[in-house]
Amino acid sequence: MVDAGSLGADEATFVAVVRSGDPARFALLTERHRRELQVHCYRMLANYEDARDMTQETFLRAWNKRESFEGRAALRTWLYRIATNVCLDFLGKRDDRAPVASGLSEPGSEVLYLQPFPDRMLPEDPQESVVARETIELAFIVAVQYLPPRQRAVFILRDVLGWPASQAADVLEVTVASVTSALQRARVTVRGRLPGRRLDWRSPAAHVLSDGERGVVRAYMDAHERNDLDGLRSLLREELRFAMLPELGTVVVSAGDAVDGWVSGGLFQRGRDDWRCVATVVNRMPAAVLYLRAPGGLEYRLFAVAVLHIVGGRIAELTGFDAAGKPWLGLPAAL
Repeated sequence: MVDAGSLGADEATFVAVVRSGDPARFALLTERHRRELQVHCYRMLANYEDARDMTQETFLRAWNKRESFEGRAALRTWLYRIATNVCLDFLGKRDDRAPVASGLSEPGSEVLYLQPFPDRMLPEDPQESVVARETIELAFIVAVQYLPPRQRAVFILRDVLGWPASQAADVLEVTVASVTSALQRARVTVRGRLPGRRLDWRSPAAHVLSDGERGVVRAYMDAHERNDLDGLRSLLREELRFAMLPELGTVVVSAGDAVDGWVSGGLFQRGRDDWRCVATVVNRMPAAVLYLRAPGGLEYRLFAVAVLHIVGGRIAELTGFDAAGKPWLGLPAAL
């Protein structure tokens, strides 16, 4: 350990806590970084539940490695180093955390393990780079999953968090040249996976929903609760990109075919036509939480989360997440 007097205030306090061996004080000092570390793990893993688990693993590993903190980097950087390597270790042990072939007629793949990230769990400071809307939206998170794990880490550290190449190289224990090369390849891949979307994710970005987006969500929920199929059709762009995770098969369909497909699948038919909806925000995107009451039931039970990408006042992409029968994202199980 270094002399605490030569460190910054946070680092000096951390060194003193480490020397004291007090786990409660250690937790108090590191806990304030939990939310941004959880977002970092989420970008690496695209799965909210995994991100929570790996964030907790980060704190456990930090406690076990506390004596290794030398003060050469800020406490926050040290924690990011641990979180990044926790995620890389996780990915190295799992063969189900990569995009898989879609099975559709056209070439493509799916990120079946994708989960939304509730905005209430984002860091509270809206100026933090870690919460920029363009770098937390589902399309961006999915695009990053096409990068190999270490390339993914380089891209997130450099282009999302804005770290210098030397700092990213230190975290990953590679050369600056390796970081620069990996970043160049990563940028090409991510740009290729975000056609027609904003590509400059490093410039200032919006953090809040527009009034128009909120209005579309209200109209979508109202149409759902009234089983108003014409109303639903009118809210969808003529070409809708639709997925219902974790099922395989993102499709691009017309508005009419989308609604007809939902009906043929049993929605809005007797027994699946008594809805209540709650507006929420996930990944800085508008979303509707759908609750369904079974015939004779006393409660509306959590059914799905519909995340909406709205363009020009209509829904261009609808990503549904099956939430039936499980506690999820801190949402109430019933209404």
